Amino acid sequence: MGLVPITAESVKSLARDCGFDLAGITSALPTADFTGFDDWRSRGFAGEMSYLTDRRGDVRADPRNLLPSAQTIVCVAKLYNTPHAHSTELRDRSRGWISRYAWGADYHDVVRDGLERLAEKIAAIHGEPFEWKICVDTAPLLERSYARLAGLGWIGKNTCLINQEAGSWFFLGELLLGLPLAVDAPEPDRCGTCTRCIDACPTQALVAAQNGAWMLDARRCISYLTIEKRGPIDSDLAARMGDHIFGCDICQDVCPWNRRAPENADPAFEPANFAPELKSLARLSEDEFRSRFRRTPIWRAKHAGFLRNVAIATENARNAECTRSGE
Repeated sequence: MGLVPITAESVKSLARDCGFDLAGITSALPTADFTGFDDWRSRGFAGEMSYLTDRRGDVRADPRNLLPSAQTIVCVAKLYNTPHAHSTELRDRSRGWISRYAWGADYHDVVRDGLERLAEKIAAIHGEPFEWKICVDTAPLLERSYARLAGLGWIGKNTCLINQEAGSWFFLGELLLGLPLAVDAPEPDRCGTCTRCIDACPTQALVAAQNGAWMLDARRCISYLTIEKRGPIDSDLAARMGDHIFGCDICQDVCPWNRRAPENADPAFEPANFAPELKSLARLSEDEFRSRFRRTPIWRAKHAGFLRNVAIATENARNAECTRSGE
């Protein structure tokens, strides 16, 4: 008896077996969202992230630029929420805020490992040869757009992908497959008239687009400033960064859809880097920085950038204390 081709439902079930909390499938075709992406970068909103504005950004026009034989994309999400406090709840000014996603192991490794297992399981069941390619964050793919098309959620006003049951605390990954599979339907936008993320952003990084949607001006975003930005930071923006030393969670912390977001008990995401003391970080040598953060997302900020962020947070804490004392 011949082999039965694998089905979309089997693939999504296998994805859950590989540790992913959400899984959906969409076609490996160009998306209309690329026009919005092109408009976004033409406005200069990408800042110094040249990988989004040069040829590497152009590759995002079609997923088949990554895998010519691709027919479908399996989009997956892995939750990283924990029961620990949110940035909006931290009151100890002697500590610096590190974004929730960077508290544990490097998510690139965790998600890639899961997708490799998924590809192997699909190949074992399908039998017939086919090509596949894994994408995790750094690949030139409009992953939020394809995750939306695959039914994982909608893109909120904070530009994050939001799922009705799971909120937005998850990592995304994609498996491009040279296989035809049934595709899922997109979810409707459920942000409604809520503007909590827009109102809460300290630097007003969320700006209205002409089509009624919202865009992120990365040049003003605390995540961009603390991770991607090299060199000095404008004093006005630095003063608004508060205690953030790597990334920012404010627009997700205030999102109503995250009120009941489930938690992930995966030991890979144990909060080893939750709100460390600024004083101890300020003394980190380059070797100590490498030893402590080499296998975490924090490594991307580099030693000089990280110490710059710590110095800004320390100054902001000092200014806040002086203001409070003078009241």
